[in-house]
Amino acid sequence: MKTVTDPAGLDLSRFLRPGDHIVVGQACGEPTTLVEALIEQGPAIGGLSVFIATSFSGLLTPDAMDGVAVSSMGAIGALRALSAKHRLTVVPCHVGQIGPMIEAGILRCDAAFVQVAPAGADGDHSLGLISDHVRAAAAKARVVIAEVNERVPRTYGEVLPAAGIDCAVHVSRPPVEVPPATIGATDRAIAEHAAAYIEDGSVVQTGIGAVPDALLRLLHDRADLGVHSGMIGDGLVDLVEAGVVTNARKPIDRGVSVTGALIGTERLYRFADRNPAIRMRAADYTHDAAVLARLERLVTLNSAVEVDLTGQVNAEQTGPAYLGGTGGQADFVRAGARSPGGHAIIALPATARRGTVSRITAALSGPVTTARSDADVIVTEFGAAELKGRPLAERARRLVAIAHPDFQEELAREAHAIEQRGF
Repeated sequence: MKTVTDPAGLDLSRFLRPGDHIVVGQACGEPTTLVEALIEQGPAIGGLSVFIATSFSGLLTPDAMDGVAVSSMGAIGALRALSAKHRLTVVPCHVGQIGPMIEAGILRCDAAFVQVAPAGADGDHSLGLISDHVRAAAAKARVVIAEVNERVPRTYGEVLPAAGIDCAVHVSRPPVEVPPATIGATDRAIAEHAAAYIEDGSVVQTGIGAVPDALLRLLHDRADLGVHSGMIGDGLVDLVEAGVVTNARKPIDRGVSVTGALIGTERLYRFADRNPAIRMRAADYTHDAAVLARLERLVTLNSAVEVDLTGQVNAEQTGPAYLGGTGGQADFVRAGARSPGGHAIIALPATARRGTVSRITAALSGPVTTARSDADVIVTEFGAAELKGRPLAERARRLVAIAHPDFQEELAREAHAIEQRGF
């Protein structure tokens, strides 16, 4: 293993070949020092391609990535700027598919750029803030370059042995942070409707953003909540410290909050450091259908761009603009809807573009991320529409009721047409 103590001395041409495909650690696990080196040195190497699932660093701008191709599962975080300039190639896939596709060679991985915590006494490096498909990428890659960051917390769960690293670049810099979103009145109203489905002992899955943050703030009167999620943010800290999240009633991973990603601020990172009550797992566990099927009272909360009157969910694209991604939505929606005592909630504001466009629609303007056969509960600031087991005409009526009043008359006509046809 080559060790680099001064990042300025990192020469990527010693490890990368022209035309290499690089899988880069995502979200707050993005190895920013390595990405900066790639931006500077990549064009001279030539023909390089990067796959990164999400990015919040702000480094991957259209100008910065000139000469390096970028692909992702969606336009999440700062990747939206690349998408807007048609500089992002989207690979439609679920989070849980990325690792297996890397292993099978479907998603090419010649090099892995990862961020890890300093080695422990056993010589292994905690993956720190991101587990998802990091292990799969490191196992498949011809070369593994690890940014060993003193500021990354040592978390329990996934590790990368020192023997699995070809080049270790030692740094001490703040990891990427994603601060809590600003919560508005609409977000609070949506969260209030969603919170009604979370009871004592529920196991919760959420993403990040204003609505999930607002929801977590409403749960301080609950008891013995559990967490099993693809990602968690700062809101978890408050609930654990308040004694609300105990994971005491989970049939598996009792006493432990399970996640694949820590996406938040320094407060969350310090809380997670050497904390046995948080377990980082790969996506082949966090999103696995067999694992999720063992969780009772699983309540999942995911977002959408729009929902049509039959319950189809689009969480990716509106017209020519690609805004989101498939992520883990389908995995968790199906699991929550099937969980005994559980629910799968899709939450979204009733309108977009300053109230000029309804997000409850007669027909989707983009792809179907979650099929209507998996739809359970749709929530807007105007209420909750329970769709599971309901015929199409009844679904349409319920969804009209939670649309913005300005659009209900038009949508009601479409709903009547569905009722007349029966489908």
